Amino acid sequence: MFRITLALLGLAGLLAAVVVAWRWLVLRSKAQQRWYEPRRMEAAMAGDSPAAGELDRRGGLGRWLYRTGFRGPSATPLFLLATGSCVALGMVIALVFTFSGLQSLMEQTVVLVPGGVGETFLPVVWVAPWLIFVMIGCAPWLIVRRARRQRIERIEQDLPLALELLSTLSEAGLGFDAALTRILKTRLSGRPLATDFQMFQADLLAGRARIESLRRFSARIDLPSISVFVSASVQAEQLGMGIARVLRQQADDVRARRRERAIAFANSLPTKRVIPLVVCFLPGLFVWTLGPAFVQLFKMAETFIQVRNL
Repeated sequence: MFRITLALLGLAGLLAAVVVAWRWLVLRSKAQQRWYEPRRMEAAMAGDSPAAGELDRRGGLGRWLYRTGFRGPSATPLFLLATGSCVALGMVIALVFTFSGLQSLMEQTVVLVPGGVGETFLPVVWVAPWLIFVMIGCAPWLIVRRARRQRIERIEQDLPLALELLSTLSEAGLGFDAALTRILKTRLSGRPLATDFQMFQADLLAGRARIESLRRFSARIDLPSISVFVSASVQAEQLGMGIARVLRQQADDVRARRRERAIAFANSLPTKRVIPLVVCFLPGLFVWTLGPAFVQLFKMAETFIQVRNL
């Protein structure tokens, strides 16, 4: 009866978590819509198309998948189908784990640990099916989130080099478009940043204004360093400033921010090492050194209890 109650409580908690997550996604989508609405109105008043382009026609989930790199028209339905399939698979595995007797076998095995220590791990055994359900159900979200983080890392890795090359070629006398075409054929070919730059060139060839194409480029990536670069480029375009000087300044700023992040990461490593050492290393060391002594102590205590009962 207790296990059934615990299972029902776990299921209710999971449903509540799903409802809260869905509500958060809805509210975030509405907030993004409110953020884009003034820009759509400004673009409409100026007679241009929206700066975000195809992103404005997508929901919050569609924009997230698009910025991750899944930009096909069927990305959102496939992601929802994969999420539903993983949730159903996790539910089936959790039910099979519960009603096939495997959970009872684990309980019996844990209880056999001498000294009654195994009984402290019984809640973990009871919650294990629902942990499996959560891990399998969240697998698509974790995969997409990891893909987004990898894409951001690759873009931030390539951005300083791209700006350095752009500024060098611009200082040598090439225009921005010619310099961009030159560097896209070299080391950046096939990288995420090169793909978005090629879409920027496609917008220019389609007849869009340079400022609008830059804003669409920034909206597709949605990265602070890209937003700063696009803002500076738009300001230089509006004021008629030299693009070479702006690119050189942006390259120096990006490298400085990257150096600061590296220094901050290095300074935080001693603090981050504490948790793995305390949680993972020290318990294993204690078990390795003091484990046999505790086992003998538990056996002696169990023998004394049996003799006393006799």
